Amino acid sequence: MTERPAKKVVTARVLRTSRPTPHLVRLVLGGAQLAGLPLGEHTDHYVKLVFAPPGVTYPEPLDLAEVRRTMPREQWPRLRAYTVRAWDAAAGELTIDVVHHGEQGLAGPWAAALRPGDEVRFVGPGGAYAPSPTADWHLMVGDESALPAIAAGLARLPAGAPATVFVEVDGPADEQPLASAGAVRLTWLHRGDRPVGEALVAAVRALEFPPGEVHAFVHGEATFVKELRHLLRIERGVPRAALSISGYWRRGMTDEGWRASKAEWNAQVEAEESAVVG
Repeated sequence: MTERPAKKVVTARVLRTSRPTPHLVRLVLGGAQLAGLPLGEHTDHYVKLVFAPPGVTYPEPLDLAEVRRTMPREQWPRLRAYTVRAWDAAAGELTIDVVHHGEQGLAGPWAAALRPGDEVRFVGPGGAYAPSPTADWHLMVGDESALPAIAAGLARLPAGAPATVFVEVDGPADEQPLASAGAVRLTWLHRGDRPVGEALVAAVRALEFPPGEVHAFVHGEATFVKELRHLLRIERGVPRAALSISGYWRRGMTDEGWRASKAEWNAQVEAEESAVVG
């Protein structure tokens, strides 16, 4: 497939929306510009939604580099990364799930207000992970932000492939069906009043690992991801090459703040890890 320029803005239209759970808005997008997008190789494909500040319009066609070169910083668009829940190449339909907690945040209220025909802009896609067909078993762990990628990963599993999955959500109403041909042991963990990821760390720590080589996918809030990285790499000895792990967001930080500090955070985590495993 032909690669698109990294910062090229894609314009799509909302085909339909739904509310699979009380805290989720599902967007199905279409449009001619989706044709030829490099989608399908990975199950953690993501796009970065483009949000213009209120009252700001940009020259067409939208060029992010030009906007940043010619317009003041306060008029630059904000970007929010969201994992692709599904891509139907035959229908030309791209599905994105957006977490919605009332009027909190930027993307949630925006997604809840969208209607068919509305315009949605994004850059991407990116992505790096898909379940290895040669792994003896799979481990998938995440909060709501990782759920779309986990769902896509489960859908990609070969028939009968063993997988242990832990997903943390607010409560029972936030569970949703996850289809897979694999032999999946799925555990929904309900957060309640506990910190994000506390239940996930406890569940993975208590897990009796099956024999053989694991391919692990662990994503979500950065604090629990860091704990699980230490547990898997240092305590369990999972090779780095067998582990897709990253903080999608960090509690107490804006998305812009987290993206600005993420490289330094990752470097510190890797340095601490290297000091132990060499």
